[in-house]
Amino acid sequence: QVELAESGGGLVQAGGSLRISCAASGAYLKNYAMAYFRQAPGKEREFVAAVSVSGEGYYLADSVKGRFTISRDVVKNTMYLQMNNLKVEDTAVYYCAAYSRSWPFGPYEYWGQGTQVTVSS
Repeated sequence: QVELAESGGGLVQAGGSLRISCAASGAYLKNYAMAYFRQAPGKEREFVAAVSVSGEGYYLADSVKGRFTISRDVVKNTMYLQMNNLKVEDTAVYYCAAYSRSWPFGPYEYWGQGTQVTVSS
């Protein structure tokens, strides 16, 4: 059973930075394509970023390119999303996901519980 546990969300002012983490148990991240999605109030869930099975391929949504970086640490079995120059419109619940046959957009098999990121003006 694969479990994904997210952490690191919080409240930050516009222009600030935040890093969220996704720790995996029950499986090794190096065997899975992984991604982050987000869902803002009243909106559909949207793709944010993904890292390939090899760890060498990355894909970012246009809305976060140049500001967000996705990475993973196979020793710690953890994936990260570094978010810089945050905007109010980045406010959402962020979800990590793992295992997809259709990288980068999915669908994905396993999901974390989500972590709230709130950006104030």
